[in-house]
Amino acid sequence: MKKIAGLIIVLLAATAVKAQVMQARPVWATISVPQLKCWECKDKLEKYLLTEVGGQGDAGILKWNISMGAGTIRIQYVPDRITLDYLRTAINNAGFDADTAKANEDSYKMLPPICKRKEEGGGPQKGKPCHIPPQDRISMLRKED
Repeated sequence: MKKIAGLIIVLLAATAVKAQVMQARPVWATISVPQLKCWECKDKLEKYLLTEVGGQGDAGILKWNISMGAGTIRIQYVPDRITLDYLRTAINNAGFDADTAKANEDSYKMLPPICKRKEEGGGPQKGKPCHIPPQDRISMLRKED
C-alpha cells in the first residue's frame, strides 16, 4: 500500500513538473501604431491596456514599451493565454490603428484631435512638439515668458 501511495505521489509530481515545462514562455511583439506620437495618445493607450491586463496579467499581457518617435509598441505576452491578433484588436478597440488593422470607428471618434490619423489632421502640429513630456513642456513655456 505504501508503495502504491508513493508511486502516485511521484506520478503527480512528475505531471506537475511537465505542466510547468509545457507552459508557453512570454514573447515580445512589436506592433506599429502610427498615431502614437504624443503623450496624450500614449496615456490613452496605456489606460486601455491596463483594463485589458486586469491588474494581475491574467489576460496574458505582461508589460509593454511605447516608442513615440517610432510610433510602435513592444508588448510582452504569454501566447498560450492571448494571441497577437487579439493584441492588435485590443489596440484597435482603444481607437488606434495597429499594423494594417484599422481602429474601431466608434473608439477612434472619441480620441482627441491630436491622436487622429495624420491624413485627418492629427499628430504633431508645427511648432507644438507633443513628444516632449508634459512637465518638460511647462518648463519650456516658462522659459519663453
